[in-house]
Amino acid sequence: MSDVRAARWTPSRVEDAALLTGHGGFLDDLDPLPGTLVAAVVRSTVAHGRLRSVDLTRARAHPGVAAVIGPDDVRAAVRPFPLSTATPMPYHPTAVDRVRFVGEPIAVVVATDRYTAEDAAELVDVEYEPLEAVVSPRRALEPDAPRLHEDADGNVATDRTFSFGAVDEAFAAAATVVEADYDFPRYSSVPMECYSVIAHWQDTDAGPAVEAWANFHGPFTMVPVMAGALGVPTSQVRLHVPADIGGSFGIKAGIYPYVVLMALASKHAGRPVRWTEDRLEHLLASSTGADRAMHCAAAVDADGRVTALKVDLVDNVGAYLRPPEPSTLYRCFGNVTGPYRIGAVEIRARAVVTNTMPTGLNRGFGGQQLYFGLERLMDAVAAATGTDAFEVRRRNLVDAFPHETPSGGVYDSGDYRAALALAEKNAELDELRARQAAARADGAYYGIGVGLVVDPSGTNIGYVGLATPAEQRKPGRDKSGSTEHVRISVDLQGRVTVLLGSVPQGQGHATVARSVAARRLGLPEEQVRAVVDMDTATTPWTVTSGSYSSRFAPLVTSAVVQAADRIAETVRAAGSVLLDAAPEELELVDGTVRHRDDHARAVQFRHAAGLVHWDPGALPDGVSARLYEEAAFTPREIRAATQDDRINSSLCYGFVAEIVAVRIDPDTLEIDIDRVSSVHDAGTVLNQQLLDGQVHGALTHGLGGAMYEQFTYADSGQPTAGTFLDYLCPTSAEAGFDLRADHVVSPSPLTPLGAKGCGEGSSMSFPVAFANAVADALAPAGVSIRSLPLHGEVLHQLLDADQQKGTD
Repeated sequence: MSDVRAARWTPSRVEDAALLTGHGGFLDDLDPLPGTLVAAVVRSTVAHGRLRSVDLTRARAHPGVAAVIGPDDVRAAVRPFPLSTATPMPYHPTAVDRVRFVGEPIAVVVATDRYTAEDAAELVDVEYEPLEAVVSPRRALEPDAPRLHEDADGNVATDRTFSFGAVDEAFAAAATVVEADYDFPRYSSVPMECYSVIAHWQDTDAGPAVEAWANFHGPFTMVPVMAGALGVPTSQVRLHVPADIGGSFGIKAGIYPYVVLMALASKHAGRPVRWTEDRLEHLLASSTGADRAMHCAAAVDADGRVTALKVDLVDNVGAYLRPPEPSTLYRCFGNVTGPYRIGAVEIRARAVVTNTMPTGLNRGFGGQQLYFGLERLMDAVAAATGTDAFEVRRRNLVDAFPHETPSGGVYDSGDYRAALALAEKNAELDELRARQAAARADGAYYGIGVGLVVDPSGTNIGYVGLATPAEQRKPGRDKSGSTEHVRISVDLQGRVTVLLGSVPQGQGHATVARSVAARRLGLPEEQVRAVVDMDTATTPWTVTSGSYSSRFAPLVTSAVVQAADRIAETVRAAGSVLLDAAPEELELVDGTVRHRDDHARAVQFRHAAGLVHWDPGALPDGVSARLYEEAAFTPREIRAATQDDRINSSLCYGFVAEIVAVRIDPDTLEIDIDRVSSVHDAGTVLNQQLLDGQVHGALTHGLGGAMYEQFTYADSGQPTAGTFLDYLCPTSAEAGFDLRADHVVSPSPLTPLGAKGCGEGSSMSFPVAFANAVADALAPAGVSIRSLPLHGEVLHQLLDADQQKGTD
C-alpha cells in the first residue's frame, strides 16, 4: 500500500547562491598546478581506415610546443583498456593501427597555450588507407559487413541468451502472439560543460604516479581501468573531481581515456597538462547513449494477460566496447518485464561495433531502450486483443510486493494501480478523449498515449558480470555492490560537517544530506554543512561510488543516517554526564540534549559535543572520544549473479505512470504536446522541490530523444549531426506544455528513510508514452510507429510510405 502520509521535507537549496553568482567550482576555474601546459587533440577525419603514416615532425618543431605524442608513443606506453568481455577488440586512448570513427584521437600536441597547440595540431600529417564503413547495428550483424577489428570473428562484441521459466510452453499455449521490431535512437545528455582534464605524471621513489583532475562523476570502476592502462598501481593514481561538473547524466563517465592520454602527454612534456574539450569535439567524439535494434514478442492468453516475453536486443556500442559497456544491455536485467506479472522471459543480448562514436551511460540508460520496446509492445497487445491500452496494462500490473521477476529482480514496494489511477485522474482522461473525438471528426490527428515503467535505483554493478557466461566467471572473482560512503564530524562548537564523495550534476546532494543529518541529530540546518569533495586519496570511496543510476537517495542518504546515528550515540553519552542521566533516557531535539520525560533537564548540543573535545576523560567507560564517523551503507539484498544468471540488478524499484496527449496539424504534421500527466513513486520524498526538478529535467531529457535529438551518420560513417544546427536540443519553449506532475509514496523497506531514486524515471517513460500518443493519433491512417525521434518530417515520410503502399 502507498503511504501518502510519509514525511515531505522541503528545505531550500544551499547550492544555488554560488552557481547563480558565478562562484561555482568548475574545473576550468581551477588552477591547482603552476606551470600547466595546454593540449590539443588531433582527430581522425575518416570513419574507417588504416593509418599509413602519422608524421609529427612539423608539429614538434613549431615554436612553443613542448611535446607531441602519436600512435607509436601510445602503443609503447599504454596497455589496451581492460574490457568487460574477452572479445579481441582492443581499445586504446588513441588509434594505434587504424581509425574506426570520425573524431577518434590520433595525436596530442602540448604547448604553452591553446592557440599554439591548435596551430601546431594542424601541422600533424596523417595519411590514411580508406576502408569501407558500417554504421547500422543490423548491417553490422550481416556476414559480409565491413569488419572493424581484424582479430575478432565479426562485429559482435558480446552475445548471450538467457531463458527463465517455461517460455516455449507459454508461446505454444498462447491465444495470441504479438511481435514487432523497434528501434531506439542514439542521443546524449549534452552537458553545459564539456570534458576537462588536468593530468600530472610524476616519477616518485615509489615509482610512477599520476595525479589528475577531471569533471568525472564516476563510476570509480574506471580508476583501476586507468591504472591498468598506464601500468601503475591504483594507489599511485589520484583523481580529484571538482564539486561542480557542469552536467553529465552519464556522459562524463567516458572521460577516462582522456585522463590516460593527458597523463601520457604530461610524461612526455615533463609538466602538468590541461585539456578542455570544445563543443564540436564533444558532439563528435565524447560519448552517447546506445542506439538499439530490438525484436519483442509476447505470448498472450485469452484474457489479455501476457504469459511470456521474448526480447532480442542489439545495442550499437560504436567503434569499441568501451567500459562500462555493455552496461546498457544489462542495467535493467532484473526489471526486464517492467511493471507486469510475466512469468517467463527469454532474453538475447548482443552488442555490435560500428564506425561511430563509442557509447556509454546516458540518463536512464538501458531503461529508455527497454521500455520503448516493451510499452510499444503492450499497445500492440491491446490492438491485437481489441482491448483498451489502459485496461490491458491494468490486467497485467504487479499488485503484490515484494515481487520477484523471472530474471531475479525483487521489487521492494509499490502501488502501481494507485499511481496509474492518479495519472488518469490528473490527465482528465475523459476530457482528452472528447478532444480526440472532436479532432477526428474535423479530420485532424489527436492521440493519447501511456507509458508505465519500473524505475530502478541503487544499481548493483554485478549485472556487468552477466556479459560473461557463468562457467567462465572465475570463482571468488564475483562482483556486486551498491556501497556508498559518508563521513560526518562535529567540531568543538557543535557544528556538524557532512563529507560527501557523490559528486552531483545539479541534483542538490548537499541540500538533502544537510537536511537528513540535521534531522537525525536534532539540529537546526544552519548548524550543519554538507561538503562535496571527491579526492580518491582522502575521500572514502569504493569502486561503486559515484553519482549515477539514481544512487543518492537510496544509498548516500542511508550512509548519512548511519554515520549521524553513531554521532548521536556519542553526544547522548556526553549529555548523560552533564545531566546525570542514562544515555538511553536522552533525546536530541531542537539543538539540545534533553531528558525524554523531563524536557527541563537539557543541555545544548554544542556543550555535549564540547565535553567530548575538552573533557574526554569524563565520558562513561567504553565510550570513545570520537565525534568523527564514517559509514558505508552496503545493502545485503544486493548479490552477484547466480550460476543460473539471475540477478537483482538494483536495490530499489520505483514506478512512473505517464500519460501524453498530442495534437498533430493535418497540413504541416507538426506535433504539439497538449498535456502530460506524470505520477512518480520514489518512496519517501526527501525534498519536494528537488523531486519536482528531477521529474521536470528527466521529462525534458526524454523529450529531446523523443522529438529532436539524434546522432546520425552517412553510410560513409561521416557524422551528419555534429553541431547544434543539426543536433537539436529542446529549449524552454518546446517544454512549455501543460504538465501535471504528482506522486504517490510507497516507502522502500530496504532503506532507513524509505527513499528510492527519482532522477531518471521520465527519461524512460516519456519517449514511449509520446510515441504511443503519436501512434494513437495516426492509427486512422494505418501508420505504425516503430522508432524515434518523431517530428513533422518523419511523419511525412511515414504517411507517404503508407500511401505508396496502398497504391502498389
